[in-house]
Formats: sequence, structure tokens, C-alpha cells
Amino acid sequence: MFIADNSLANRKPVIAAAKQALQQGPVYLDTETTGLDRYDEIIEIAIIDDNEQVLFESLVKPTQPVPADATQIHGITDKMLVAAPSWPAIWMKVRSVLFGRLIAIYNAEFDLRMMQQTHTRHRLVWKEYFKTIDVMKLYAEYHGEWDSARRAYRYPSLEKAGRQLHIPLQNSHRAVDDTRLARAILHKMAESG
Repeated sequence: MFIADNSLANRKPVIAAAKQALQQGPVYLDTETTGLDRYDEIIEIAIIDDNEQVLFESLVKPTQPVPADATQIHGITDKMLVAAPSWPAIWMKVRSVLFGRLIAIYNAEFDLRMMQQTHTRHRLVWKEYFKTIDVMKLYAEYHGEWDSARRAYRYPSLEKAGRQLHIPLQNSHRAVDDTRLARAILHKMAESG
């Protein structure tokens, strides 16, 4: 059973958290991957700033073929990745853009896990600690749809959150576009109160 409670009183802490995040001038990160499982890896990464300027964007050559079901979602094919740099080739640039910044991510646990898994696939040691804000979890609390079976707020997809907030950006399942949608969601929450 789902119960929605998105009254302004319940949203105030979320709105305050969104405003506080924006005061820190976050960067927004998104990835596209070979899949969702423990051996999957990043095949596209993008980072934008709060002014929507692209700070880093790259396809990433994986160590495995891209499954057809993943390609159906994001449209990235093995052929597109033939000349792409490897994860070790781009990692120091990615790290330098992220280091010391607040990173806003829609479903931070997933993207951080994929970064770690991609490191592991390339026999790199993960030693990073990034300061993040999970826009998905913040939005779930803002939207207030409670799942009594799970005893937690429901996590809507990025696309669904954008629609619910009447944001005219599409969820294209490409990294730059999805960072822009995550940014718009964070701004919309901050501006709502």
C-alpha cells in the first residue's frame, strides 16, 4: 500500500537541504553502463556544473561487450565504443573534476558502485571518498510516496520525477542529458518553498 504525504510542512526539511546543496555549487554526475549487476561497468560518464556547463563528458571503452538490452535503453553500441578511451585513461581527469566538490547524483549509490566496479574491472584500487547528495532520495522524501511494505519512501525513476515536477527535459538515458535533468529536479525542489 502506498500513501502520499507531500504537504509543505513535510517538504520543508527537503527544500532546506536542496537550497543548502545549491549554495555549495554542486557538480552533477551521471553514468551509463553495460548493465546493473556486479560485473557491469561504465561506458559513458558526464559531469556538469550548476550553470549546465559540461566539465567532463566521455564514452568509455569497456572490458566486455555491451548487452543488447542495455543498448536498447541508452543507445550506446559496441561500435560507438571502439575508439573510446579506457577507464584508466580518463580516471584522473574525472577525479580532478570531482575532487573537493559536492556531487549531486540521481541514485548516488548506483553511480558510485559503478565507478568502484569499473575500477575493479581495470585492477585499480578504489581509495576515494566523495561528498555526494542523492537527488533521488531527496526527491523521494519531497514527493512523499510512502511504501508501507518496505517502510520507506518510493524511489521514482529520473524520468518519472521529471514528469511529476513538470520539467520539460527528457530522460534520454544519455549521461549529459540526465545530469541536466537531475540538476533541474534539485533546483525545482529548492525553489518550491
